Amino acid sequence: MRPLGALLALPILLLLGASAIAHEVRPAYLDIRETAHDTFAVLWKVPAQGRMRLALDAHLPKQCIERATPIRWFEGSAYLERWTVDCAGGLRNGTIVIDGLKATLTEALVRIEYENGGTEVGRLMPEAPTFTAAGTQPSLEVARTYFLLGVEHILLGFDHLIFVLALMLLIHDRWMLFKTITAFTVAHSITLAGASLGYFSLPQKPVEATIALSIAFVASELLKARPNEARLSETYPWVVAFAFGLLHGFGFSGALKEIGLPQSDVPLSLLTFNLGVEAGQIIFVAAALAIAWAGRAVVGYHAAFARRAIAYGIGTSAMLWFIPRIASLAA
Repeated sequence: MRPLGALLALPILLLLGASAIAHEVRPAYLDIRETAHDTFAVLWKVPAQGRMRLALDAHLPKQCIERATPIRWFEGSAYLERWTVDCAGGLRNGTIVIDGLKATLTEALVRIEYENGGTEVGRLMPEAPTFTAAGTQPSLEVARTYFLLGVEHILLGFDHLIFVLALMLLIHDRWMLFKTITAFTVAHSITLAGASLGYFSLPQKPVEATIALSIAFVASELLKARPNEARLSETYPWVVAFAFGLLHGFGFSGALKEIGLPQSDVPLSLLTFNLGVEAGQIIFVAAALAIAWAGRAVVGYHAAFARRAIAYGIGTSAMLWFIPRIASLAA
């Protein structure tokens, strides 16, 4: 596994620096629930930073009339609006538009729950900011939406990916790498499910700060590694991966709650979101291994130097994540 010592080299360091402040691109979330015939309770959640929010607005079909002025407030890292509308004839074939989405890099999740128990979910992108309600939707389509959200979350969740990268650099044996990634997967699946279902929880801000420290720890272990001196983290990396995987699972569950976890179809959305996270993780590991192989075959490198340079890049990025996250605890 020595080729991993040159994994991405300069490109990955540039990626680390570019992503050192951002955690992930959080989607907006529009939740619409039919509380009586043709009457809907609406919740609109937009990502925010302090008192600044993304300039996104949700527009319901023209036949929907507000009963009262929406209630607006900030909560955590989101701006929220809640109101009730009467939609003559219901929402079927009505078009929902997220104004301002085209000017962003984020997306919006729209979820409609009807009085008869039917649900439908739509994922709106900057290039396609509209959604036409069908009145019903197969469970397979709901599963597909949450699966894609899981894939996107892990591929844009740079801190989680950098932790996996650090583990890959720490391990020189393919079988041990498989066991370590499996341990990380099992651990974060446990806490993702448990926290999402409400069995246990941790405050999100301390979790995010500690995730940054977990990355710094593995980077430190990389720098302390010596050829003939196997450290505990190298001998039993799956233990480290499992312990920190439990922590990362709380981070995933916080993201799923931010996106909007529908309580009526929790098992389906939770399972498919987690499968999407795992699929994204496999894509990342496979891509990293392929780049490492190509680097060995085509470029040639000084493995020890590249490995240490990447370790310093990972550790620096982790601390750049940690400082604002720990500072936010006092805000």
